[in-house]
Amino acid sequence: MKFVSRRRGRTTVRAVIATPEAVRFPTRGRAGALVLGLAAAAAVAVPASASASTAPSPVVGHVYVNDNTKGTNTIGAFDRHADGTLTAEAGSPFTAGGAGTGTGLASQGALQFSADGRFVIAVDAGSNQISVLRIRPDGSLKLVSHGVVSSGGLLPDSVAVFGDLVYVANSGVGSNYAGFRLRPNGRLDPIPGSTVTLASNAAPGDVLFNGTGTKLVGTEVGTSLIDSFTVGSGGRLTAAPGSPFTAQGLGPFGSEFRPTNPDQLFVSNAHNGVGPNGVGLGTVSAFTDSTDGVLSPIGTSPFPDDQIAPCWVEITHDGRYLFTVNTGSGTISSYRIATDGALTLLGSTTVGSGHGVGAVDARLSPDGGVLYVDESASGTVGAFTVSGGSLTGLGSFPLPAGAVPAGIVVN
Repeated sequence: MKFVSRRRGRTTVRAVIATPEAVRFPTRGRAGALVLGLAAAAAVAVPASASASTAPSPVVGHVYVNDNTKGTNTIGAFDRHADGTLTAEAGSPFTAGGAGTGTGLASQGALQFSADGRFVIAVDAGSNQISVLRIRPDGSLKLVSHGVVSSGGLLPDSVAVFGDLVYVANSGVGSNYAGFRLRPNGRLDPIPGSTVTLASNAAPGDVLFNGTGTKLVGTEVGTSLIDSFTVGSGGRLTAAPGSPFTAQGLGPFGSEFRPTNPDQLFVSNAHNGVGPNGVGLGTVSAFTDSTDGVLSPIGTSPFPDDQIAPCWVEITHDGRYLFTVNTGSGTISSYRIATDGALTLLGSTTVGSGHGVGAVDARLSPDGGVLYVDESASGTVGAFTVSGGSLTGLGSFPLPAGAVPAGIVVN
């Protein structure tokens, strides 16, 4: 197994496993007629290929969800099979250490992998803490020693990771971004002087690094602003000239840097509401992030979504397609991304067989073949096979009891 950097300057783990280009499902043929002889019944041999088709699909990785459970927070863990299906990891859910809120978090990135793939880092929004859990070889989780620390503010809801540098968005009264260093043993140490104070009503919904770790961006859902910073060698932030920038829509929410171009940033605008014709007014903005962190709109940005509350954003690893989860519509919109960053809307896919209103965070598998979505309304994780910008439902898999999911990661 090896670890490979991917989306948003954060890193996930890729298993070095050959996988077929298309997902194939075991099929069972109809039983043939049993021909009885006069003396005895003829034996029917089962072909080896038919027997093999019913064998369980091998485990190739794992999916983790921040359950955000009220009281003691937990992390739900799933075995991820080669055919994209999920089964609960033995012992799941695992205790995170802090407390969840038991209500939805208006944020993206409430759970992240460490850069080396050895740990998961989770927000404990109910206790204003951050937990670090070690990933064992079998995919189970164990809280590291002294692995629960103060988030440096109130209601932490998003985590950004690059190398050993970790930033947390605290969205409660007195909102801020707070910096930490992750030790090799999984301990988080606050970086003195790293905290950036925001307006009390900022309600940051996402904080993220670009692919080179030289920039950090945060969305302010409450004030419809976007914060942009350059990252210094000591891990401290310097605000870009003109930051914060006015968003191109209400409630800038989920965001992601293009994996193939760290200078292109995409942000969903979740709170534009519904037009008089009943069509959602949600949009997705595209920006160029300059050397000093100044954000400039690309082309005719923002780009229509035609759905309600586009929130969570995920971009394919090849940088060609963007997906956004429309929480108010219960759909996932697909866009094609041009070389210059302009978006073309391709269409929308229903989440959770029509029960997807309230669906939240989404993350692609390391090979890009499956998109996993927290289907909070139905208490499940939905799986969709990916072909270019097209999604096909693969099934939904139960979350742990009491889960109010916030954040999902896949290795």
